[in-house]
Amino acid sequence: MSGRPPLPPFTPETAAQKARMAEDAWNSRDPDRVALAYTEDSRWRNRAEFVTGRREIVAFLQRKWARELDYRLIKEVWTHGGNRIAVRFAYEWHDDSGQWFRSYGNENWEFDAEGLMCRRFASINDLPIREADRKYRWPLGRRPDEHPGLSALGL
Repeated sequence: MSGRPPLPPFTPETAAQKARMAEDAWNSRDPDRVALAYTEDSRWRNRAEFVTGRREIVAFLQRKWARELDYRLIKEVWTHGGNRIAVRFAYEWHDDSGQWFRSYGNENWEFDAEGLMCRRFASINDLPIREADRKYRWPLGRRPDEHPGLSALGL
């Protein structure tokens, strides 16, 4: 792989583009596709779990999406500088009993010169919600362009 544009240093526009690309990949729920955005030796902290490298990323995401069903995610840039981007996000999912959740969090991302993410730190909290309180009702996959983002939804 020769790079994953947009490349650092990020502008407001390229940081937003990078966040939307990440959102789209995660909404695909395809662990192999998602893992390609990370360096071979990428290091993560996701909640209390530590993951290193693409192989572990794929295994982590397979476990995640086996448990977090009908997953839909929105990411929004909080700030950026140089080769780093901070995003906030919220996603909705349900477990195998049918209980819905909205999970809120923040991620700090660091990219190499080729635009691959080499470090990801995620802090996440889960809030049980009623099915009637869901806000993400688009068909599984990419969030439609006309669907409101986090700020517009009041999240």
